[in-house]
Parts: sequence; structure tokens; C-alpha cells
Amino acid sequence: MGALPPREAIASFEAIGVTAFTTTRAAGDFALGDGDPLPVGVARWEQLAQEIAPRAARLASARQVHGAKVLTQGADFSGWRRADQADGHFTQSAGTALAIIVADCVPVFLAHPAGAVAMLHAGWRGTAGRILAAGISQFTRAGLAVGELRMHLGPAICGRCYEVGPDVFQQLTGWTTTRKRNVDLRALLAEHGREAGVQHLSASPHCTRCDNTQFFSHRCGDAQRQVAVILS
Repeated sequence: MGALPPREAIASFEAIGVTAFTTTRAAGDFALGDGDPLPVGVARWEQLAQEIAPRAARLASARQVHGAKVLTQGADFSGWRRADQADGHFTQSAGTALAIIVADCVPVFLAHPAGAVAMLHAGWRGTAGRILAAGISQFTRAGLAVGELRMHLGPAICGRCYEVGPDVFQQLTGWTTTRKRNVDLRALLAEHGREAGVQHLSASPHCTRCDNTQFFSHRCGDAQRQVAVILS
């Protein structure tokens, strides 16, 4: 594999032959048109595809819409492909890398020792819409045991920094309130994972807002996005 961009890697995934990481601010903006000019963003994605090419001939992403749709990616393309309207990807095809962009939302990495992997973008809407369940169901449909899954929650806004209104709080927790409340999306996703039977769970220590010098944060006013990537 070529020299990868500045990133936070997941060492525990390397132990099962899976490369997974979230880029840092130093790697640049992976949003398309919201931060850097569109040609600059496209060039950055194409460069990423070249950097992972020795191990992955394909790089799959999508236009994210804060939903719970998870696409199955196969080996029917080469280079970088951007699909329309999805917030997650699953593959059992070796040499297929999956990518999502984030800046406060949670990048959720899922990997099975058999080689299947998934990459999910979980903001509050995706978390409330149970995108994690949609991602895990891809593994169960493939006959892979949930108890053998590895799940990692990447850099995202922490519970101390993430304040939401009463309606969002109710959708996320089921509890009623009349004022703004703080919510820890990664804690909620971890709970959802355990309820589904995930036993191997880890999380990044970084908050994108607290550590804004390292990561882009929407709540800090950044229009840029980092990219999270997984491949086996």
C-alpha cells in the first residue's frame, strides 16, 4: 500500500487483517464542494484511491443524506465510485475499500475476521434511524456471527459538546424533556451494538470539537470533512 494520508488508525483491526482509519485535518478536506473548490476535492479523492490501490482496486463512497441506507459493494468496478444517497457500505469483496465523510458525526467501523467489512456514517438521524442495525444485518444475512464482529467508533463530537433540542433528544433516547440536553452519540451506538450482540467494541478517545486542531468539526464552524476508510 502507498503512503496513506495523516490519520488515526485502528490497531485492533490490523490484527485481523483489516486496514481502517480516519484522516486528520492535516490530510485536507474530503467534502465535495462545501469546503475546497470541487476540482480540489475530487483530486484528493482520486489521490486517496491511488494510495490504497496496491491493496484495494476499488474505493466506494456515496452522497450522504443522514439516513440509514447501507449499500452492498461488489467487485464490479475499479477506481473511485461515488453512489447516490446512502450513509453506509458493506462488502465481502477483497480489494474493495469503503469510505464515508464526517465532521462531528460518528464513523462506525465494522469488521469480521472472515474479511467482510462495513463503514457507516451515523449522525443523530442515522443513529435514531438505527443505521447500525442495518449495517449489522448485512453480516447476519451473509451468515457471519455478530459475536465475532469488531466494532470501532471513530473520532466524533463527545457528549459534553453535543447539545440537542427536546425533539431530537426524544428521538434518540425515547425520553421526554422540555429543554436542551446533551447526548453522547458514541455511547448510544455502543449500547445499540451490545444489544445486537457485538462483543468486541472500541472507541477513539478524540472529540472532533474538543480536538478541533486535529479534526474538522461542524459545530466549530468547519465546512470541511475528514474521511473514514475500511478495507480488508
